[in-house]
Parts: sequence; C-alpha cells; structure tokens
Amino acid sequence: MTQTRKRFIAGAECPACHAQDTLMLTIEGNEEKVSCVQCGHEFSERGAKKPEPEAVKPSVSQEGLIGIFKPE
Repeated sequence: MTQTRKRFIAGAECPACHAQDTLMLTIEGNEEKVSCVQCGHEFSERGAKKPEPEAVKPSVSQEGLIGIFKPE
C-alpha cells in the first residue's frame, strides 16, 4: 500500500495564476506532483533532484559542535 503525503509550499507562487501560498506538494511513492488549489494547474517534479548533503570535512575543527542535522 502506497502512502500519499500532502504539504503546502509556503511563499510559493503559482506559475499559471500567480496566486501566492496556493501550491500543494503531493508525494505518492517516488512521484512528486505540485498543484495549485486555486486554479487547478498541475505539474510534476520528476526531473527535480534532491540536493546531496555535504560531507563533513575531517579537517574542520569540531570543537563546540553539538550535532549534525541529517534530514531523511
């Protein structure tokens, strides 16, 4: 069973109707779709890749470092 997650994108503007704060991101499995709740415009985020997290360089002093945030 595939779980569907929906989230609004704060501050984003619809490319079709130019309304702000109306874009909703729907994640279904590995597919991401963005749709405007005001005008119904939809587009897919297939080509978008998530940025790779930067590796912590061992030469950097980790004195005073509390922790490293690694989002899932």
